[in-house]
Amino acid sequence: ATKARMAFSVGGSGSGEVGMKNARDMTFLKDADLDKAVGLVFELAAQLHVERQRRLALEKLMSDKGLITATEMETLTDDDKFLETAREALDRSLHKLMRILSEQGDKKGPLRAEALDAE
Repeated sequence: ATKARMAFSVGGSGSGEVGMKNARDMTFLKDADLDKAVGLVFELAAQLHVERQRRLALEKLMSDKGLITATEMETLTDDDKFLETAREALDRSLHKLMRILSEQGDKKGPLRAEALDAE
């Protein structure tokens, strides 16, 4: 019998985590600002889903292999160096997401000025 295997998303070209780039360039609502805000919410929801799946899988694998306990994972929440690294990663991620709200010009253009400035 073949063991069941779990597949993880490798993401897309949008934010680097999930494939929202093409969906972001579509307009569904009359108000462009509201449309951008809704796009941001869906991008965040998709990223949260992927990150949660990966975290849970890693925690289970590490626990099953006896590499780390749940208590040891919880103590990281008080580790200043870990928290600083996590905050920096969050800042980078939010900067990428905020581009959805601040982009200007032709949404079909492959290289908007905002994207070039962010890189």
